This record gives sequence, C-alpha cells and structure tokens, in this order.
Amino acid sequence: MIAALPMYDWPELRAATDAWWAGLARHLRAVGVAGVPEALRRDLEPAAVWEHPDLLLAQTCGLPFVRRYRDRLQVVATPCYAAEGCLGPTYRSVIVVRADSAIASARNATGAVVAYNGEDSLSGHLALRQVLAGVPLAGALETGSHAASLDALQRRRADLCAVDCVTWAIARRHRPSLAEGLRVIGWSPPLPALPYVTPRDGPLRRLREALAAACADPALAAARAALLLDAFVPADGTAYAVVGEVDRATPGLCIGTVLNNPS
Repeated sequence: MIAALPMYDWPELRAATDAWWAGLARHLRAVGVAGVPEALRRDLEPAAVWEHPDLLLAQTCGLPFVRRYRDRLQVVATPCYAAEGCLGPTYRSVIVVRADSAIASARNATGAVVAYNGEDSLSGHLALRQVLAGVPLAGALETGSHAASLDALQRRRADLCAVDCVTWAIARRHRPSLAEGLRVIGWSPPLPALPYVTPRDGPLRRLREALAAACADPALAAARAALLLDAFVPADGTAYAVVGEVDRATPGLCIGTVLNNPS
C-alpha cells in the first residue's frame, strides 16, 4: 500500500508531515488497517498517487476530485485549518498583487497578466475565474505551483494571482520573502478544503477512526500545529458537489494570451 500527502508538502514542513504520518500510521495499525506504509511516497506526481492501484490514503484538491476522480476515490474527511480565511472545513484564496500595483480590487484588474498554478486547481485557477469573471485580461501565466505564482509577481512577470489561504499562511511563516512586497486585495468565496481520500473500496470507517484518534493524540500536537491542522470533519463526495457546480457555472478567464512558464 502507499500513502501520500502532497498538497502542502513544502520542504520546510516535511519533518512535521512525516511526524504526522508516523502518528497517523500508528493509529491506523491500532484500528486494524493492514499494509500501512512506514513512509509517505514523494516520488510520484499527484495524479499518479490518486490513480495508484495500491493507494491507501492521500490528499487531493477538490477540483480534480469532482472532475475526474469521483468514481475512483471517496472522501474520508475534510481538514479544518488554522489559517485566516478558513472556517471549519472550508477555505478561501487570497487575491494578491504587488504592493506598488495600481490594482485596488479584482474588478479593476483590466489589462492585468494573471499567474496561476494549474487549470485543475480550485484555489489557483477556479478562484481566479470566480473573482475575475468578465474582466478582460492581457494574459495568463501557468506557473506550476502557488509558490511559483507568488514568485512571478515578485519578478514582475505577472500582476495578480490567487493563492489558497493555507499556502499564504505557510509562505508568510516559512518563506517571508515570497510574501514581501505583496498585498492582498480580496478573497475568493469559501469552498470545501482539500480532502483526504481513499479508493472506493478503501477502509473508510477505520480511516476515520484513526484520523479522529490522531487529532486527539497529544503526542502529535506539535506536528498538527506546524501543519495548521485543527480538526477533520468526516465528509463524502456530496460535500464537494458545490465545487462541480461552481466549476460548471463559472466562465473561463477572459484572456488574450496564455503564457507557458519557462522556468
């Protein structure tokens, strides 16, 4: 079996992520889950994790889940993060520009070049589609990650981006240079945060039991705090139906040019 938690696995947080997994794995074994791996996989792209035939547990973004994985994966629980912009199992994106930008709000971003991590990102792309609906843009830059989108603003390769509020909190704490000289001009509407998932035939009840036990385990308090994890709310795919509804109802970005990230 394999497990992976790739969504906030910054190098600065890997010790905490590994500690969280070690504790969660211990609780999984305690409730009778067989084949729990000792370590997380970090050698696979996220899609390869979500499609792996031996997957036990992973975290995914809500947008690819509703677009492609509802028939393959089931939601175990939604994390509740201790970051500004999160409320219970929901989260939002910050809309960010440079501090010296004339852009005061997303609605007056006409002619801007926007940066986004990928078109399958709820917080980086769908959030932009929501707040910039109908706003004519000069171009869009696909960067590959939220950190790279912030860097694109720093380097003046783009004017505006959307970054989920957990990533924004991590960047401000661990890579303040990424947030330096930037300012928040708005927030996207709240949507369900990134779910923990297992295959359709995965041990759902025991996974939820182990998560509950890990969240109550005082030995894991430091790891949870480092990862901004407050709690988990058991959920199923219906909790993410709203993501699909928003995706279908929201028009694409009104852009003149799509740019590829050269670095």
